[in-house]
Amino acid sequence: MPRLKTIYRCQECAQASSKWIGQCPSCNQWNTFVEEVEEAFSKASSKSRALTEFTSEPVRLSDSANVEPRYMSTGIEEFDRALGGGIIEGQVLLLAGPPGIGKSTIMMEVSKAMASGALKDTKILYVSGEESLAQVGSRARRLGARDANIYLLSENNLAKVIDAFNKIKPGLLILDSIQTAYHPEFMGSPGSVGQIRECASELLKIAKSKGAPLFLLGHVTKEGSLAGPKVLEHIVDTVLYFDAEKNNIYRILRPHKNRFGPVNEIGIFEMTERGLVSVKDSSEIMANTDRGRALSGRAYSIAFEGSRPMLAEIQALVSRSYYPYPRRTVTGLDLNRAQILIAAVEKNAGLRLDTMDVFASLQGGLKIKDTALDLAFCAALISSAKDLELAPDTIFLGEVGILAQTSSTAFMARRLMEAERLGFKKAYTPRAALNKKEPLKLKELEVVPVADIAELYSALARATVKKAAPGNNTKLNRGEIQ
Repeated sequence: MPRLKTIYRCQECAQASSKWIGQCPSCNQWNTFVEEVEEAFSKASSKSRALTEFTSEPVRLSDSANVEPRYMSTGIEEFDRALGGGIIEGQVLLLAGPPGIGKSTIMMEVSKAMASGALKDTKILYVSGEESLAQVGSRARRLGARDANIYLLSENNLAKVIDAFNKIKPGLLILDSIQTAYHPEFMGSPGSVGQIRECASELLKIAKSKGAPLFLLGHVTKEGSLAGPKVLEHIVDTVLYFDAEKNNIYRILRPHKNRFGPVNEIGIFEMTERGLVSVKDSSEIMANTDRGRALSGRAYSIAFEGSRPMLAEIQALVSRSYYPYPRRTVTGLDLNRAQILIAAVEKNAGLRLDTMDVFASLQGGLKIKDTALDLAFCAALISSAKDLELAPDTIFLGEVGILAQTSSTAFMARRLMEAERLGFKKAYTPRAALNKKEPLKLKELEVVPVADIAELYSALARATVKKAAPGNNTKLNRGEIQ
């Protein structure tokens, strides 16, 4: 009989202790130590718990530098965009998200697409530790996945999973999920820190030695972070998070770690009866309201997520405050930056907002930190405070500094071309955006340069007066506007 011992292990960072501790000394989290039982090995013991061995021969650096990674398309455009072009041989990917978000659905669609595309001449092994074969098969039929090269396995024992892998020799392995798998020679229940670490290490050896891409599906905690030890994120090559926007129709795939591609790209999917469908025009998510009439407090801009331009709609509401300290509530934008912009507008434009509540929202349910939205936020704020209706064919592009001066941002030419494609007629931009050596090739979009918030305020007031009273040539100075 093996000799067992009881230890307490932190479920956040895998710190071990011989007794229970209220606060982990490593990660400073409270009430994370859980009792576990593990086998005590003597120094003379030669027993190894490894199910597989990963050996490689040393090679010259000059030889390895000539080996270029070969990207394989998953067959899903938005999935490839988030990964930076596709997956490579031996890549280990971790897909995390809340329950019911569509992790199993997207993995079945990836299996279907790759079975008829990049891996049509090889096999795919889909291992489910949470569902029976009947449940997985029912999802596959609903999604139309009937390829003979896709093999299903309902198993939690890691040893049997590895045996099936060695028998089938697939070109892609999917494990749903890592929290349900257990190492047969390691004490502890499935989902514990030790089991997750050991199972991930064994699967890593399989993927790297055989050159087969590996997808691990993971759960998230109630706080929204990835469940399991932090070492799990260090083991894998890519960490993907699956989120939903506020209407729960669209799914956002965000890479948080990617050794073989960028981390600023996103993939957008729409949940339908036929499964997850790629959304090619992301502007329909961000601005889904009626653009047919002018409104006060609504401004448009073009944001960039990686290489993707997206139409952003910012709504602001400035109303009388009934509290000693006025409220500042912002959704979808950074609150600290919004407070700086509010102070800059108040000082530079002469607006009194110390007795007003300010509520701002970025439509669509996404969170964007692109500074090119600053000018649109200031325009929406001024529009709501002074009841100035902004034309629906007007867009605002540019960054605003702490002293209320405007400055150009990256991809300004592409933002303007995207605005013209979407039907906008006038764009307010920083003056620096027009000083570029390359001329802007715009046909119908009028570019109005503004140096600071004061000029923006004056331009918005003049445009509103001309719209309200055509033919009125009365000039407004800054004092009259305020």
